[in-house]
Amino acid sequence: MNIQFVNISFLEVFQRYSKKYNIFRENYELGLHGLELRNISLINADVIQKIILDKKEICYKALDNGKETADLLVIASIGKLKELSREIVSVGNEELGYRIKKVIRNFVEFDQQSFTIGDKVFSFSNSFIMGILNATPDSFSDGGKYLEQEKAVPYALAMLNDGADIIDVGGESTRPGAEKISLEEELKRVLPIINEILKIKPNAILSIDTTKKEVAFEALRRGVKIVNDISAGTFESELLEVVKRFNATLILMHMKGNPQNMQVNPSYDDVVSEAYDFLNHRLIAAKKLGIKNIIIDPGIGFGKRVQDNYELIKRLDEFKGLGLPIMIGVSRKSFLGKSLGLEVENRDISSVIAESIAIKNGANIIRTHNVKSAVQSRKILNFIQNPEEINV
Repeated sequence: MNIQFVNISFLEVFQRYSKKYNIFRENYELGLHGLELRNISLINADVIQKIILDKKEICYKALDNGKETADLLVIASIGKLKELSREIVSVGNEELGYRIKKVIRNFVEFDQQSFTIGDKVFSFSNSFIMGILNATPDSFSDGGKYLEQEKAVPYALAMLNDGADIIDVGGESTRPGAEKISLEEELKRVLPIINEILKIKPNAILSIDTTKKEVAFEALRRGVKIVNDISAGTFESELLEVVKRFNATLILMHMKGNPQNMQVNPSYDDVVSEAYDFLNHRLIAAKKLGIKNIIIDPGIGFGKRVQDNYELIKRLDEFKGLGLPIMIGVSRKSFLGKSLGLEVENRDISSVIAESIAIKNGANIIRTHNVKSAVQSRKILNFIQNPEEINV
């Protein structure tokens, strides 16, 4: 079962859900929220719907053809949703009621949370910058520029000096169509760079961008704090055990397929719900192993159509229901180029615009090629939210 806040303040989103639930009367109002409960038993669905309707609130049911499950859509204010969750607990379905309460609390109190990596506390009310360091010959934006240690390390230090909070080091390209490389080659590319950065900046927070458990192990053993796995542990499940062993932070990303085939006609009924459900499933698996620090990434550009990427950014706040920090990576990606007719070298302006909107919509970490611009964007957004902090 998955429980998700749905932003029905967007008319097209409301219309999509109206079609699913056969809503024939107008319930599109500012101030109301949609809470969808997916894949619950028919018995539970009937009980919950009756509770909600008895309280004179709005609840629709959609049957899952061929299965003994249903989806429910509840439309109410935050206050009413809290009341309904308490009512569900009181009538005996405590597990479901508490799960609903948790999702509501995650969503409402999102900005009050924080997480710690190394000695640094990251507040959900702020945004942070992850600089991209591709030690690869074939990455889509800067392949080959930082393959050698002599160029990669000064670049990483420059990004830290420009305000990057994290440096994400990757030795294998994950661009659409990219071929996998050997374990030996990936280790050869990333370990000398990691060693040298941490020798010069022992307190730097580094992330290793890999799907291989051995690469994660060797990086963490040398002082890396984060494993950024585009497969969310589905390529090599033992990678999660490595993360747990080092008490490291794990980034779980949604991707349809793999880099070799992910852009071959991807399709979704609702990209946000599918990414949300996948991430919820993977974070449950990670938590069962005892991994505590988890970051989620909806996977912009990974098995997505151009319109899917824009919808994920638009509805990014819906992922707050998972109660975890949200990372977003839009920097120089092809959906910007395709929609604006821009080659990769001309996408920095569009990247920072998309990054700014992502921050406004709930992103806590911006993974970017252009650290300076992202830092400025973060500052401007903070000044808009807190003009009293300006002393000029």
